[in-house]
Amino acid sequence: MAKSFADVQKLAKEHEAKIVDLKFMDFPGLWQHMSLPIKLLTEDLFEDGFGFDGSSIRGWKSIHESDMIIIPDPDTAMIDPFMKPTTISLICDVYDPLTRQKYSRCPRNIAQKAEAYLQSTGIADTVYFGPEAEFFIFDDVRFDQNEHSGYYFIDSVEGAWNSGREEGPNLGYKPRYKEGYFPVPPTDASHDLRSEMILIMEQCGMDVECHHHEVATGGQAEIDLRYGPLVASADQLLLYKYIVKNAARKHGKTATFMPKPLFNDNGSGMHTHMSLWKGDTPLFAGSGYAGLSEMALYYIGGILKHAPALIALTNPTTNSFKRLVPGYEAPVNLAYSQRNRSAACRIPVYSSSPKSKRIEFRCPDPTCNPYLAFSAMLMAGLDGIVNKIHPGEPLDKDIYDLSPEELAEVPSTPASLAEALDALEQDHDFLLKGDVFTEDVIETWIEYKRTKEVDAMRLRPHPYEFALYFDI
Repeated sequence: MAKSFADVQKLAKEHEAKIVDLKFMDFPGLWQHMSLPIKLLTEDLFEDGFGFDGSSIRGWKSIHESDMIIIPDPDTAMIDPFMKPTTISLICDVYDPLTRQKYSRCPRNIAQKAEAYLQSTGIADTVYFGPEAEFFIFDDVRFDQNEHSGYYFIDSVEGAWNSGREEGPNLGYKPRYKEGYFPVPPTDASHDLRSEMILIMEQCGMDVECHHHEVATGGQAEIDLRYGPLVASADQLLLYKYIVKNAARKHGKTATFMPKPLFNDNGSGMHTHMSLWKGDTPLFAGSGYAGLSEMALYYIGGILKHAPALIALTNPTTNSFKRLVPGYEAPVNLAYSQRNRSAACRIPVYSSSPKSKRIEFRCPDPTCNPYLAFSAMLMAGLDGIVNKIHPGEPLDKDIYDLSPEELAEVPSTPASLAEALDALEQDHDFLLKGDVFTEDVIETWIEYKRTKEVDAMRLRPHPYEFALYFDI
């Protein structure tokens, strides 16, 4: 049931809140916020909004048209679990103060338009997303980059590289490289911290399914949330990251969702489950391959056809492609299968219930802006349904057992962010339907990523280049 201003006011009074925190999403994918005294929690705030300088937000307005306003969504009201003065937190939508329309580059607005477009097609009422975001918990991280030096240093109490370190005493139990999946404590040294994280998540109204150690050494972890509608699921993922980072910091640790912080071990992905429903009817269940409906197969066809362009939004950092490397653990093969985890699209078979029938896109990682990434995945799948794009034959063989000739017939994900951005530039008409994305949004995204990230990385010497080339 949708909340009203009265509900928010009641929540604030019950907890004797002193501060109102207004959160909104910038273009690349970080939450931003501003805080107000509780006396400003009035109906006017939910009608007129609160002004701020949009030119200071990455990828947004220029300085001569910088005024913007944010209007809070009462459905997102909660008590912030980390702020010392009791604080009521609200997620906001961004508006242009002159037109009073939602700002076209506001990622949450794009996600809302994607949900509206889905309903306008008559194909389904609701799309559910279930992201599985992985992350690392470290004890120390240092990095710097300037004109004459560049380095990073990471440390973790459970890092395999510390098995011989003097720790007064060193008690061992450090997961070996690529052997961190599911060990019990004491090898799983972050169990209690993850448990605290999920208790905070539940306190904030999130529906948690499980948590566990992930494959890599050095504190890799995963917490799984129950699926939800597109916008709500993106909201929850941002809250998830907020809680993980702040809970880690509370214990003198640091958490990162960077896909590949460690060399020679698994990276952090965000396998994303999707399903379409009409009312109480799941639309992906049927009598086809792996118990899928024809609609589900077409949805997969759309995902696979547009995957190179999608990846510019689902894997939007140069570091993302340190994880998406053929021959390692990442799903770089643009194919589908019911059990093969090396395929980009997998159909889980844990349950035979039609309600659990879904597809899993395994390429994304948690550096993505979830509003943009989820919207793009939905638009690709809908394009597949509308145009009846069949995904072809499934890839049920072990990819490592394929002959070179067979492997050559399986397309792969882009090898770099630059390649993915080129693909998005050439293939984005499917995103423009229903005015969900606009040409301005696509052009701004590509320009921002090329200039701020691709070119910025290309211009700087890499530390390992000195090991390779200094003596030449």
